[in-house]
Amino acid sequence: MKKILDEITEVVSKAFKECGYDEKYGKVTVSNRPDLCEFQCNGAMACAKEAHKAPFMIADEIKAVLDKEAMFETVDSVKPGFLNIKMADVYMANYMKTMLTEEHFGVENAKNPRTIVIDYGGANVAKPLHVGHLRPAIIGESIKRILRYTGNTVYGDVHLGDWGLQIGLIITELKRRKPELPYFDESFTGEYPSEPPFTLADLEEIYPAASAESKKNAEYKKEALEITNELQNGHRAYTAILKHILTLSHADLKKNYGNLNVIFDLWKGESDAQPYIPDMIEDMKKRGIAEESDGALIVKVAKDDDKREIPPCIIQKSDGAALYATTDLGTIIMRREEQNPDAIIYVVDKRQELHFVQVFRTTRKAGLVRDDVELTHIGFGTMNGKDGKPFKTRDGGVMRLENMISDIADEMYKKITENHTVDPEEAKKTAKIVGLAALKYGDLSNQASKDYVFDMDRFTSFEGNTGPYLLYSIVRIKSILAKYAETGKNAADYEVLAPKNKSEKELMLALANFQGMIENAAEEYAPHKVCAYIYELANKFNHFYHETKIMSEEDEKVQGSYIRMLELTKGVMETCIDLLGFEAPERM
Repeated sequence: MKKILDEITEVVSKAFKECGYDEKYGKVTVSNRPDLCEFQCNGAMACAKEAHKAPFMIADEIKAVLDKEAMFETVDSVKPGFLNIKMADVYMANYMKTMLTEEHFGVENAKNPRTIVIDYGGANVAKPLHVGHLRPAIIGESIKRILRYTGNTVYGDVHLGDWGLQIGLIITELKRRKPELPYFDESFTGEYPSEPPFTLADLEEIYPAASAESKKNAEYKKEALEITNELQNGHRAYTAILKHILTLSHADLKKNYGNLNVIFDLWKGESDAQPYIPDMIEDMKKRGIAEESDGALIVKVAKDDDKREIPPCIIQKSDGAALYATTDLGTIIMRREEQNPDAIIYVVDKRQELHFVQVFRTTRKAGLVRDDVELTHIGFGTMNGKDGKPFKTRDGGVMRLENMISDIADEMYKKITENHTVDPEEAKKTAKIVGLAALKYGDLSNQASKDYVFDMDRFTSFEGNTGPYLLYSIVRIKSILAKYAETGKNAADYEVLAPKNKSEKELMLALANFQGMIENAAEEYAPHKVCAYIYELANKFNHFYHETKIMSEEDEKVQGSYIRMLELTKGVMETCIDLLGFEAPERM
């Protein structure tokens, strides 16, 4: 199905051509003055110099041709040379009918579908998720869903931190606490236990203790670094401990990410990339891409036209240990071998921008992927408290993500039960659904790269640009459709008629922008565009609802048309919230 802007542009471009002008000037946009018109074309202004004519004269010519088109209600030529367009009511009704019958409401698959890997987890094993893990998880999840909706093959990868110093610290502390374990007996040659010698709760206590000790005890840190290096070189016992850590962490992380409705296709960690690293380093050395500097191996990636200093990418420390950059490069090779992607997208804190510049340039220099493979870093801003500083708990600590989810669900429960008598269990279930919508929409409605303030009161409000307001609008539609179904009538027996009032036409125009919005959000990896769209659509629906007597309409055909419009609105809105990663309850 053609986007409405494409259909209008096609007709207007044809008019320019018919009048002897280049059809490129026929581009149409949504009007920035909706009080005057619905769409506009400013091509006559751009065309004037080339045509050696006053813009208004060109616009008058185009208007004369467009006046014959049935799809337009009016086309006005406005000095100095604008074309203001209003669509015919019958055309809009027919466009709605087509949307109702088309898969994905007329959104076409990408012309050149791609295979894409999105790296959007980044949690460390043996540590609980905290609020800092919120943004990459929900932004990446939404981008994944948008790209899939437009016909791409997309893999979401959690990319766990399971290979660095934190593992060495955990093993060092475990060795001190339980030296009798077979993992620390160098003479042990048997099979290591299948059950881990610690619980997840143990790990969550062990790591902070080990980290604190390493900061005040140089010998302790040295031992942890040595153990990390041995692990990275295949130490059998330490590898067995790592497997235990991963088993416990994966189960817990899947549960907590699941509470966010974030689902990864790949549960890969840094450790999975290790088999690719030795050959990669050897190859870079042989080809002169990597060179030695103070005992370390580096790749120079600075360019003559850089506006700032870009340091070399260090791929191996002087002691032979790998770094984050090394692991990321090895992971790129692993993804090339396993998924062969056309694009790899990293949803990571924008403060890591330099790291990705170094990694991407090293990747290109070493030819680790095809030249046409897109490598993109979507850097996100910080979630701040009302004081403008990174969000903390009341006592100044970093809040666990599960506690934040619980707190916002509790707040929604209070609001849901405040003025209503509802079943407590149903209220808790609804509060969890609405709370997640409040949290996710509060984040995703901001452009990813910008910092934003986490405001519990604003996010959980049922009024304004919030998740609960959107869900309330959807629930309102569900309620009307349920009442209509109770009458025994079948909406499928009716079709969408020409709009009966201005608010209905405005709702139609908002629905007609769905395909263009989705295409734009997919191209720009921009969930906030879905948020802006669905908020406008909810406003248009509520305006229509308040101005229209739907259930008391006596003309069955008109009422059936209204119901079909509500079905379409509900479908589009539910699609949008699914792309954002949340759902609507049946009642609120």
